[in-house]
Amino acid sequence: MSLSLEDVQRIAHLARIEISPAEAAQTQTKLNDIFDLIAQMQAVDTAGITPMAHPQNLTQRLRPDVVTESNQRDALQKPAPAVQDGLFLVPKVIE
Repeated sequence: MSLSLEDVQRIAHLARIEISPAEAAQTQTKLNDIFDLIAQMQAVDTAGITPMAHPQNLTQRLRPDVVTESNQRDALQKPAPAVQDGLFLVPKVIE
């Protein structure tokens, strides 16, 4: 697949991008190079190759799920202007 100069200008118009003829020509070349690369990648025989989620066989190091901080809710709510049942009270914004 390759794009013509008119295709690039139409795409720019649809995207509401102002593009000069010189920029359109450069964009056409770059886009056609990308399409050529995609065509090369699609031509590769991948039969029998297992898809992978990551190119390297890495595992996530996990830490134990333990509480590391004490409950500081009362101290953090002390400067609040209004608190009820452990919740911050704020003025109603939406009617």
